[in-house]
Amino acid sequence: MRVADREKTAERLLKSSAEKFYDPEVDIDWSAPLVDGLFYIPEQRISLYGTPLYDSLSQEQRIELSKHELASIASVGLWFELLLMQMLVKMVYNTDPTTRHAQYALTEVADECRHSTMFARLVERIGCPAYGPTRHTHRMGKLLPVIGYGPAMYGSILVAEEILDRLQREAMTDDTIQPLVRMVNRIHVLEEARHVRFAREELLRGMSELKGYELPYQKWLVGYVSMMITRAIINPAAYAAVGLDVREAHRAALGNERFQEMIRWAGERIMTFLDEAGLVGRPGMRSWRRSFLIG
Repeated sequence: MRVADREKTAERLLKSSAEKFYDPEVDIDWSAPLVDGLFYIPEQRISLYGTPLYDSLSQEQRIELSKHELASIASVGLWFELLLMQMLVKMVYNTDPTTRHAQYALTEVADECRHSTMFARLVERIGCPAYGPTRHTHRMGKLLPVIGYGPAMYGSILVAEEILDRLQREAMTDDTIQPLVRMVNRIHVLEEARHVRFAREELLRGMSELKGYELPYQKWLVGYVSMMITRAIINPAAYAAVGLDVREAHRAALGNERFQEMIRWAGERIMTFLDEAGLVGRPGMRSWRRSFLIG
């Protein structure tokens, strides 16, 4: 795959960042009332949708579950953006700061700071806990900025960003979704497009510079982190909000073919890209299958 000149790409992205950016403190009316009867994520994207457990819920409980699943998705997204910022700062630490490449990376960190604040405000506004990932995943996440580098680092970033991006693109035009949520989704989608472009090109450059003995580690790491991401999206604690047994609901969600298909649908574009780039394969295949990104 052809890759553009690094400095030219960074220059274009810097210009775009200066021309098109949003401040969630200014551009979102956080005082706007929530609308009774509207979902917070599309109903068919709720992790239990299509299961007997879901069928047992009232309409009010289904909407409430969608709210808590949104809070989980947003707070897990915030968690991963914090890891992303650490990895970008680590990269800039070893880069000439006068390059446009380093300056765009810092600009992306600034974008992610605003996005993290926006997700935090969203969770606060809808009155849910900031679930984040489970305790084990949270602890494991601390290792990523230390052990992550090269194509696997950018591949992990892309899996998180592009799965969320596809879910948000669908929800931001859905009239059954809360207007506040749709606005948050719209802002994130518009700004995240630059981040995806940057990460995709960096991944391809990294693959061309990779030494042969490094490739198995890169394949394993991106697969393992991707599994962590997809398994973390819905914190099982969210099910308790509608009176469900947490363990039973978690098992039902993981075994739900609709939920698995949703993950594959959300990740199909990035999986095609990673496969073509040469990052999907042994020794990472067990993790890829457990991630639901591969059937």
